[in-house]
Amino acid sequence: MKMAGVVPHTVEIQPGTVMNFWVPTETLKKPKQTQPKKPPKKPKTPKPVVVLVHGFASEGIVTWQFQVGSLAKKYAVYVPDLLFFGGSLSDCLDRSPSFQANCLAEGLKKLGVERCTVVGFSYGGMVAFKLAELYPDLVRALVVSGSILAMTDSISDTTLRGLGFSSSSELLLPTSVKGLKALLSVAAYKKLWFPDKLHKDFLEVMFNNRKERGELLEGLVVSNKDATIPNFQQRIHLLWGENDQIFKLELAQNMKEQLGDKATFQGIKKAGHLVHLERPCVYNRFLKRFLASLNEDEASK
Repeated sequence: MKMAGVVPHTVEIQPGTVMNFWVPTETLKKPKQTQPKKPPKKPKTPKPVVVLVHGFASEGIVTWQFQVGSLAKKYAVYVPDLLFFGGSLSDCLDRSPSFQANCLAEGLKKLGVERCTVVGFSYGGMVAFKLAELYPDLVRALVVSGSILAMTDSISDTTLRGLGFSSSSELLLPTSVKGLKALLSVAAYKKLWFPDKLHKDFLEVMFNNRKERGELLEGLVVSNKDATIPNFQQRIHLLWGENDQIFKLELAQNMKEQLGDKATFQGIKKAGHLVHLERPCVYNRFLKRFLASLNEDEASK
């Protein structure tokens, strides 16, 4: 991450709530107090901002380890840890995606971000959708992978039943090496082999704040009658692993139809839910193609 030019930084959102962000080093550089002897150079055009929002099984930098370096040359990359992941904590009892989105928006504001494209994976995709809905002036466009607009009762029940799990906590908060292997087996297209020692370390490091994360999962589910489709102003690109067993291809294609003309879809073959980790080169190519198209759209206006 240091080679890619991003460093960790903690932001106080409000008293009792802090979020960890990986931010470009330029964000934290303080201007020199002394006046330059030479006329100042023309300031560089700021890079477009891309915010990468992680899923439920790991923190930001682990989720997006193959994307940060690929994007950093042309984009200012910010990688937040959502509340109760990484170093982010809150004493507030609100566990909804809206609260996560509000805190993320406040953190970006305090870091000086005025406009950004948000890339959200799985749980982070739901937070990204909420961020785009609540802060249309902040969110320029969305890229979403392996996620849905909202976790309704019916989608939750159907997904868990199809995967053979009794609850979302059983799937997403494993307590044993066996449980973690089961999660990885449904999340990946190809079987991943790691030594048990690595699984144990991953469980210990990545699955802290279990009580709060269980509450996040409970706060995620909404009843079918309360689910609505916002009228998004932004372009939305759905970038999907075609073999995703958690949020299947049909869900993505139905969501594209629901979102209307501003939504586009791109499938990636031989990839599951963890598409950005399984096929990072292909994922990055499609992601950068979409990001470039946004710049072209703005240049033509």
